[in-house]
Amino acid sequence: MTLADENRKKGRLFIISAPSGAGKSTLCQKLLRHFGDMVYSVSHTTRVPRGEEEEGIDYFFTTRENFLRGIEAGEWAEWAEVHGNYYGTSLNFLEKKLASGTDVLLDIDVQGTEKIVKHYPDAMTVFIMPPSFDSLRIRMEKRGTDSQEVIARRLENAKEEMEKKDRYRHIIVNDDLSEALAQLTALVKNCRMEKA
Repeated sequence: MTLADENRKKGRLFIISAPSGAGKSTLCQKLLRHFGDMVYSVSHTTRVPRGEEEEGIDYFFTTRENFLRGIEAGEWAEWAEVHGNYYGTSLNFLEKKLASGTDVLLDIDVQGTEKIVKHYPDAMTVFIMPPSFDSLRIRMEKRGTDSQEVIARRLENAKEEMEKKDRYRHIIVNDDLSEALAQLTALVKNCRMEKA
């Protein structure tokens, strides 16, 4: 390894988590548009695509068998079973991007964050809270993509996730999208300035 390689700045991980329906995906999309040189780590999942979701854009959709083979082969930086489906982050993707000095945005759940932070303790972690539990239920119902049974399960999981919010370095309440985005953008900007 040359001195130039040693001196090259490594990329930084930014982890955003939230209960389903709290607006995490929208905030992540807007954050990526704001910071054009940041890349999004597309998760792999065994769940069926919803609505307009696209392969390689929203998720890499895979079979349960392929995902389990990936676990055995150590391909995931983190993985979890959530709502009856597997989700995982490619270790190879993270290592390559961070080594090249590229900042990476992860949109993952609480379980995944706990695993990632063990390997990347300097990651900036942000938990997005809904303004209230009722507003979360209403958002889920308005989506019209899940049955009442699935919504009930997601709400139960949301309670458990929100109880762990204090494990994150930063908490943002998404009551007003533009205000939540402004707070998130400022956090990321400050963190990147510290890295420079």
